[in-house]
Amino acid sequence: MKVGIVGTGFVGAAAAYALTLRGSCTELVLTDINAKKALAEAEDIQHATPFTHPVRVTAGKYEDLEGAKVVILTAGVNQKPGETRLQLLERNVNIFSEMVPQVVQAAPEAILIVATNPVDVLTAITAKIAGLPEGRVLGSGTTLDTARFRALVGQHVGIDPQHVHAFVLGEHGDSEVLAWSSASISGIPIGEYCVQRGIQWDDAIKSSIDEKVRKAAYTIIEGKGATYYGIGAALARITEVITRDARAILSVTAPDSEGLAYALPRIVGGDGIKETLEVPLSTREALQLSRSVEVLREATRSAMDHLYA
Repeated sequence: MKVGIVGTGFVGAAAAYALTLRGSCTELVLTDINAKKALAEAEDIQHATPFTHPVRVTAGKYEDLEGAKVVILTAGVNQKPGETRLQLLERNVNIFSEMVPQVVQAAPEAILIVATNPVDVLTAITAKIAGLPEGRVLGSGTTLDTARFRALVGQHVGIDPQHVHAFVLGEHGDSEVLAWSSASISGIPIGEYCVQRGIQWDDAIKSSIDEKVRKAAYTIIEGKGATYYGIGAALARITEVITRDARAILSVTAPDSEGLAYALPRIVGGDGIKETLEVPLSTREALQLSRSVEVLREATRSAMDHLYA
């Protein structure tokens, strides 16, 4: 199964490496405006395949994406220290307005996964530009935020985070919503699980986890300039769910009936997004999600104005 990545910066390279380590595809094509960078990353990752999976990794141009099942879009400018994802908007809209038509022309049957920030708005922009059938444009959304959420809960209670079932919803950014009211450990509400095992669990602990999830990117960017390993692994997971038609439930971003894109749990398989699910929320969480959508509504309106200016 062929997969393409457009953009071989930190995120694109990390995603390519994760795809190879996990054997998420059989052929991987890297494309970048800096052809030497794409070639160097492809060769470096190809040299890892004797230790991982037999993935054919090459560099190429847009036309080399022909036949790809999935194309991951990671091209764009990086988030600066102290800069919100939404502040990246205009700079990356310009890049996408040139890139997306060329990707669709080269690989008209591909499912597009947007990773560039602000991912929710750029997913909406990509869907508008690409004009592909519903479900074939999605963003990485809060898959990484959800993983952070689950990892921190798992760490606190001393359990494998794969057994923590919880979602982050809405914007991949400051207004995101941690859905505590539906979070569980293998079906057992977290508070009840902690009572059974004699583990401390209170609002202060939840607040600490919430803050760490919400501010994770800022902390990492302050320390090393960019985040890429976590999102690289998340993109590999999303991709292999599609290439293997796994029909997994992931908190990816996709446009709603109004064209607004934000993260909700969605069934993802070989044709892209198959269905969007509703998570039981408390009144407070539902209100927070509505506010998050409103934040994205304003940003998307601004992006669309900029796109057609």
